[in-house]
Amino acid sequence: MVLFILAKKYISVDYILWLAPVYEKPSLMFGIFMISEIIIGIIPPEFFMVWALRTEILSDYIWTVFLLTIISYLSGVIGFGIGRYFSTTLFYRFLKRKYIGKYSKYLNEYGGFLIVVAAVTPLPWSGISMLVGSEKYPFKRFFVFSLFRFLRFIVYAAIIWEANIL
Repeated sequence: MVLFILAKKYISVDYILWLAPVYEKPSLMFGIFMISEIIIGIIPPEFFMVWALRTEILSDYIWTVFLLTIISYLSGVIGFGIGRYFSTTLFYRFLKRKYIGKYSKYLNEYGGFLIVVAAVTPLPWSGISMLVGSEKYPFKRFFVFSLFRFLRFIVYAAIIWEANIL
């Protein structure tokens, strides 16, 4: 947030011009966000929340962040499915060994609490979702604990909106 405030204050608006081909196409931005959220969260959701400020109209911002939240939540469900159904593939074993395997012991120790923590913190949401699916965690419990993802987006969106006003 500090970086966002400083950039807004000290960097000219012209910096957005080089992003215009992507920035002005919401369907493309939502697509990039979904791909990012499914592939271990390459781009932080907060970047897209800042993008959602483009009109500076609160109702537009709320609607855009709501869509981002739904995409993120569904990406977690997709990640769960990837973990559940592709846990025996070579590619998934690579992902687990390289990125998400270190969280396996935490899942066994904390269960649903790990899902909640991943939903509200910068832990790799999709990676944790894949891990949970691969460990055959009950889908209904995952589905309920994952609702905390909405809380994260509400809090972060409010902070970003207020930081934009500064």
